[in-house]
Amino acid sequence: MKLSLQKLRHLNGEALRVDEMEDIREIKELNNDIRSVEPVHVVGTVRMNGDKIFCQLQVTGKMILPCARTLIDVPYSFEVHVDETYTTDEFKESEEIHLVKGELLDLTPAIRENVLLDVPMRVFAEKEELEANTVDEGEGWTLITDEQKEKKVDPRLEKLQQFFEKNKEDN
Repeated sequence: MKLSLQKLRHLNGEALRVDEMEDIREIKELNNDIRSVEPVHVVGTVRMNGDKIFCQLQVTGKMILPCARTLIDVPYSFEVHVDETYTTDEFKESEEIHLVKGELLDLTPAIRENVLLDVPMRVFAEKEELEANTVDEGEGWTLITDEQKEKKVDPRLEKLQQFFEKNKEDN
């Protein structure tokens, strides 16, 4: 998303309203957990005051992340607030104020960076989806729930169980 500095200067301190869709698919390459990301909706204002440019943007979108338990696709909706300050004066550049080189202000790197910072460490699928995608048995193993575990007698104690059953019959 690129804005012309000349257009911002002509507004004489008035805010430029931004309402656009931005494609940030390349963030998949920066974070291996992101399987896909839809174009994001960017709404906000950009205002130029002297040599400083203030951007206040709201970025909303949806991405697909892997479930932490089963690795199935989980849709994750996000809403990120972006506050950035830019300058055209190279002597006022700092960690918080970014220098604009040339006559175009590119907001895409700031949008990408803030969306990447919002990616959660892990997400979980809904219970129904987990149950539908869970494998209960495989070659040489079977999934046993806590309820099944309580009902099943330990094979080492099976003979002892028979002894107690025999005692009940005798009484």
